[in-house]
Amino acid sequence: MSFSGTYTALITPFRNGAIDVAAFQSLIERQISGGVDGIVPVGTTGESPTLDTDEHIEIIRLAVEFAAGRCEVIAGTGANATAEAIELTAAAEKLGATGTLQVCPYYNKPSQEGLYLHFKAIAQATSLPIMLYSVPGRSVIEISTETITRLAAECPNITAVKEAGGSVDRVNQLIQAVPEGFSILCGDDPLTLPFIACGAVGLVSVASNLIPDVIARLVRACLNGSFDEALVIQKQYYPLMRGLMTIDVNPVPIKTAVALQGHCNAELRLPLAPLSVDHTTQLTALLESYGLL
Repeated sequence: MSFSGTYTALITPFRNGAIDVAAFQSLIERQISGGVDGIVPVGTTGESPTLDTDEHIEIIRLAVEFAAGRCEVIAGTGANATAEAIELTAAAEKLGATGTLQVCPYYNKPSQEGLYLHFKAIAQATSLPIMLYSVPGRSVIEISTETITRLAAECPNITAVKEAGGSVDRVNQLIQAVPEGFSILCGDDPLTLPFIACGAVGLVSVASNLIPDVIARLVRACLNGSFDEALVIQKQYYPLMRGLMTIDVNPVPIKTAVALQGHCNAELRLPLAPLSVDHTTQLTALLESYGLL
């Protein structure tokens, strides 16, 4: 399987401490109606570190059920412990996910050899296509170009990387190193156009929780080589895309924005704190400027 297009890093809606199943189903329907190619449940934006194992697996099950084959379901099943990542990935495969997102282990700070062995072990334990997730802003370390290239060469089902390091030059480095057919996807909405211009083939988006049709249109324009059209969209929506990532830590602004539209509660799990009054006012004004409220 080759990853390409627009993938929404789904929020996980809660109500009174539990998964809000009805809101989650509605969110997925909005994504499919908006034209995204896939959804990514239980990633960073889905507050995966605050979910217990049963909840994690249940969200994947619900995502597969609600998507009903109408889009790809790339389950976030990464973990600090390799055994845990293998367990979650096996569950996702059994439930019918079409792929898996494997985040770079955070906090335990493995060496590049440790990362190689970690991802290789996961790849050998599943037949699902794997998208690596390099996000040094959260995990302290990145998956090096050399390690990604080594994994791509030795593990046939490691077929993509979500690059969330914020560097266009890193895309250039990867393009030079990875084998033909290995997919690079942007992990930062505001960098979609320059990443695809340098060879990325898609986006794992936060903003598409709110504006799936716009983000899907932006990615399609880029992939079709219609960069004039893409630049118009990028310029128009850049303040919104950036605001959703900078008003507070992700996923606090995006979940609050979707809640302000009435699609779910703004409920978060500690240690994430609700958006402050001042920041809520700032976010509300931003959404109103786009006619989203």
